[in-house]
Amino acid sequence: MILTAINWNVSPEIFRIPFLNLEIRWYGLLFATGFFLCYYFISKMFNKENIPIDVLDKLTVYGFLGTLIGARLGHCLFYEPEYYLANPLKILKVWEGGLASHGAAIGIPLAIFIFSRKYKEYNLGFLLARVTITVPLAGACVRLGNLMNSEIVGKPTEAAWGFLFFRDTDLTHLPLVPRHPTQIYEALAYIAIFIILYSIYLKKGKNINNYFMFGLFLILLFSARFFLEFFKEVQVDFESKLPMDMGQLLSIPFIMCGILLIFFNRKKTAK
Repeated sequence: MILTAINWNVSPEIFRIPFLNLEIRWYGLLFATGFFLCYYFISKMFNKENIPIDVLDKLTVYGFLGTLIGARLGHCLFYEPEYYLANPLKILKVWEGGLASHGAAIGIPLAIFIFSRKYKEYNLGFLLARVTITVPLAGACVRLGNLMNSEIVGKPTEAAWGFLFFRDTDLTHLPLVPRHPTQIYEALAYIAIFIILYSIYLKKGKNINNYFMFGLFLILLFSARFFLEFFKEVQVDFESKLPMDMGQLLSIPFIMCGILLIFFNRKKTAK
């Protein structure tokens, strides 16, 4: 079985600057790439709808802070609350690792809401629809970053495409066996979701139903996350005692919110 597996022993570090003791890592590069892709596609949508580019520049700052703060707090409070509540200053040490996409999914809409309150000429629904069209691309980049870090790996598999994660320090207590490359599964799912959402936008343009798009985004992305969790190893020990892992439990409210958004929006449109 191991002879047919893909040996994954890639260093998470691209290169190091010795005199600065600074390392450039794949995860950081891919994280930045995700933001660049979001900026690029949102700028295309804004140009198409005659929205000044400086609005996007301001929105990007809000979006970055919402992503970083939300993802960090999400990891600390959802996955390791006892440790971080006992060591609150550790929450600030983002460079030590630990970001949760469900936290980012709360932080980004909250940041957009704050932006829309400050710049009242830009409707919340309008901004949510266009930003969330591109968010799956950022999610795909983050998952590829996880792949380069050999983290958030899958359960053992006998499939020919199973990966041997030689550098996964979270699984040192488990045997080295081929595992599902769930990072790739998730990245591909998110790219597909982006294609679906962006295709709808290209077809409808300004006439897209903003809250329908946001609801559809929530349903598609978190349904994909829910089902792909079946292939993943748990990230923290306490998850093995739960009826579902934390990723699945956290995905359910987002899916329900998406369904409710579409339902009530359709009902309002019908009236």
